[in-house]
Amino acid sequence: MDEIDRPEYSVAQFFPNDEHEYLCRFVPFAEAWRTFDRMTKTLGARLGTTTRVIITDGGDCTCVEWKFGEGLAYPTREMLEAWNRKSSVHE
Repeated sequence: MDEIDRPEYSVAQFFPNDEHEYLCRFVPFAEAWRTFDRMTKTLGARLGTTTRVIITDGGDCTCVEWKFGEGLAYPTREMLEAWNRKSSVHE
């Protein structure tokens, strides 16, 4: 089983008062990504009542982060571009 398929990813959304809630816990990355993507497009995300959405791994490290008014905050655009350059060299 690839690391990305392990049920170890969680998605949380944060609110203006710094409270948060988990939307899913200990799921494969594909499921976490679908939840993350959906939550960054909700009315709350557009209005700012959702201020941040993250995917964390089993070690509680942030894998992906979205912030209200900023969009995708992590990985940064530069990180993604570097990863794309590196992976295209190996194809």
